[in-house]
Amino acid sequence: MNHTTIQIETRGEGDIVDITPQVKAAVSESGIKEGMVNVFVNGSTAAVTTIEYEPGVLSDLRRALSVLAPDNITYAHDSRWGDGNGRSHVKASLVGPSLSVPVTGGRPALGTWQQVVVLELDVRSTRTRSLIISVF
Repeated sequence: MNHTTIQIETRGEGDIVDITPQVKAAVSESGIKEGMVNVFVNGSTAAVTTIEYEPGVLSDLRRALSVLAPDNITYAHDSRWGDGNGRSHVKASLVGPSLSVPVTGGRPALGTWQQVVVLELDVRSTRTRSLIISVF
């Protein structure tokens, strides 16, 4: 098994960062030809998924998440903690903090238009996110 930790900078709620190059590099550097790669983001207000990284579908994803956890309703988390990111926690829980992709021929088995992305869901303007990429 091989672990790599990377840091990325995000620009606030709704930012979607393509980390496919870093995932491919981690798989290549591991030397593992057949197996699995797992990407995990530390934190409860970010998520990892795959998507076609093009402006239209990125906008659609942002809109869909805002429908599932809108910013104009009251969240019990906000009432208790006063930090205003209750919706961020809900969105992150719905998408999830990790993603596993098969490794075949020494590469992640991603489709032609499929990229690995980190979703920044917190209401803060910028964040540094740590991601653990494990290849096994």
